[in-house]
Amino acid sequence: MGSILVAMPKYENSKQIAGILRECGLYLDIEVCSTGADVLRVLHDRDFGVIVCTKRLCDMGYAELAEYLPNYFGMIVLTKDPSLETVSDQMVKLMLPLKGSELKSTIEMMTNEFCYQIRRKKRKAPKRSVKEQKMIDDAKAMLMERNGMSEPEAFRYIQKNSMDYGRTMVESAQMILMLGEE
Repeated sequence: MGSILVAMPKYENSKQIAGILRECGLYLDIEVCSTGADVLRVLHDRDFGVIVCTKRLCDMGYAELAEYLPNYFGMIVLTKDPSLETVSDQMVKLMLPLKGSELKSTIEMMTNEFCYQIRRKKRKAPKRSVKEQKMIDDAKAMLMERNGMSEPEAFRYIQKNSMDYGRTMVESAQMILMLGEE
């Protein structure tokens, strides 16, 4: 589940930002922290999310904290400093003062992107066994030898055949090999 970690040097400010997010209708898991160490401790129990912080926490700066972020955590730095550098692709700088709705939409955009990346990663085709890969390679070799196809053409033929008939590539390669033996 997505999480929002609000980290400000003053705990009261963190609670205030968390309250604003709840008022705006964000119903993700919201955790309030006052140090970078607290943030890193809480991160280990979460799948993905966003850290909302200022450029300086009690024990570390935003750049140091960004170095320790896992892949599926982004950072929103609230600042009045227009020259503040973004130190990673996972970081967004929002200028103060800002509206709660602006913060909410930025968080939603970031968490939606992480959800998409996680789903996409889970959807990737499972690794083929050595036996299955050999079957595909043998079918490609047969197509290359008998039909004069290049390797990419033979691969594409197997791929297209599997899509056209709703089969896996291994099943299509199996069919090609069986037909080639006749």
